[in-house]
Amino acid sequence: MNNIKTVLVTGGSGFIGANLVHLLAGSGRYKVVNLDLLTYAANPASLDDLKNHVGYVFIQGSILNRELVSSVFGKYKPVGIIHLAAETHVDRSIFNADDFVHTNIVGTYTMLSAALEYWQNLPGNLQEDFRFLHVSTDEVFGSLGESGYFSENTPYSPNSPYAASKASSDHLVRSFYQTYDFPALISNCSNNYGPYQFPEKLIPLMILKALSGESLPVYGDGFNVRDWIYVEDHCRALDAIFTLGKPGSAYLVGANNERRNIDLVKQICGVLDEMLPVSKNPGLKGGAIRNYSDLIKFVKDRPGHDRRYAINATRIRHELGWKPVENFESGLRKTVEWYISNPAWLEQAGGDSLKKWLQSNYSWRS
Repeated sequence: MNNIKTVLVTGGSGFIGANLVHLLAGSGRYKVVNLDLLTYAANPASLDDLKNHVGYVFIQGSILNRELVSSVFGKYKPVGIIHLAAETHVDRSIFNADDFVHTNIVGTYTMLSAALEYWQNLPGNLQEDFRFLHVSTDEVFGSLGESGYFSENTPYSPNSPYAASKASSDHLVRSFYQTYDFPALISNCSNNYGPYQFPEKLIPLMILKALSGESLPVYGDGFNVRDWIYVEDHCRALDAIFTLGKPGSAYLVGANNERRNIDLVKQICGVLDEMLPVSKNPGLKGGAIRNYSDLIKFVKDRPGHDRRYAINATRIRHELGWKPVENFESGLRKTVEWYISNPAWLEQAGGDSLKKWLQSNYSWRS
C-alpha cells in the first residue's frame, strides 16, 4: 500500500459514487475514503463487496459538517477529492428545494473551504499534485432547441431548482480557482444509466414499474430528448479528469446517445419483452397486457421541463484521450439485466417508501 494514494470521494454510496468507488478501489492505484451521509438515494448494499477491502474506508457523515470534513483530511491526507455528494432529482427539487440549496450549495462551499485550508498547509510538491474535482450536470446549461450541443463555452441558464443549485456550486468552485489558485476542476455530464441507480430516475423507474405491471408515466408528448451515457464510461471519464485534467478547466462528458423519452421507454419495454416476457413474469400472469409497452401512459408535463440536452465532448476526447466504451444498446441491455437479477437491491433501495413518495409528491401528474 506504500505507493497507493488516498482519494476522498463524497457521496460514494450513491449511484455514480458507488460505480466510481468500485473503479478506483479496483484499480490498485488508490485507497478510497467514502464520505456519505446515507440519505434516501444512497444504498450501503451497493458497496457490500468492499467491506473488507484494504483499499476502502467508509465514513458516515455530512459534507455540511466542517469539523468532520477537516478531521477526515487530517487523518487520511488525501491527494485529492472527487465531490459527488448532492441532491440530484429534478422532481424532488420542484416539490421542495430546501435540501438542494443546503447540500448542493452550502455543502459544496463547506467542502471547498475545508479543502482550501488543508491544501494551503500542504508541502509544495503535495500542493502541486492535489486536485478537487467537482462533479456537475449538463442541466446547468438549460435547454437546447432541435439542433446544437452544449460545450464548455455554453452560458449557464438553469431552469429548475436542482439545476440552479448545481450551477451555483459550479460558480463557487470556479471562484476558488480564480481567487486562490486552488486546483479545482469541474465536470458536466449528460444523463447516466446503469447499475445501482435509485429507482426514482427514468430508466430504473420504468423497469421497476413495468416488472410490477404498473403504468409507465411519460411526461407531455414524450419528445423531450436526453443524451445518455453508461455510468461506467462516466466514471472512467472522472478518473481521466482527476488524473490528467488541467486545474481551472471544465470538461463536458457525453456519449452522443440522444433519445426521445418515449423512444427510450419503448426500447426498455422491448428489452424486457425479450428477457422476461409478460407471460413468464410471475406477477403479471393472467393480466390484461400482452407486452410491457401496453403499460405506457402519457401524463401532464412537469413544470420547467427542458426540451433537449446534448453534449459536445470534443475537449475531453482530444485533451485527455477519453472515449466511451459502451454503446447505448449494449449498455441498456446490461442495465435491464442487472435490475432483473437484483430484486433484493431494488427492494432495499426503493420499497414502500419510494412508492409512497411517488404517489404523494408528483402532484402535476393528476
